[in-house]
Amino acid sequence: MSWQDFVLTGGSIIFILALIPTVLGKEKPALSTSVITGIVLLIYAFVQSTLSLWFTSVSSVVTGLVWLFLAFQKYKLDKRESQKLI
Repeated sequence: MSWQDFVLTGGSIIFILALIPTVLGKEKPALSTSVITGIVLLIYAFVQSTLSLWFTSVSSVVTGLVWLFLAFQKYKLDKRESQKLI
């Protein structure tokens, strides 16, 4: 594990921990923000794996999946709210 892999993995773990209140809370980021962020992070994970930054790659996949989970939560929330209006 190179020092770069260690530093980037640490940053990803901090981002994952920072997202926990958002995952558990009522308020969610915009759907487009969550989807775009999740996809970009998955692309980053692929690029990092080509550089053999394995721990960073895995942590980026997890972070990207958390963002996509937030997108799913926002989608379900919006769908539920739109059904209430009917």
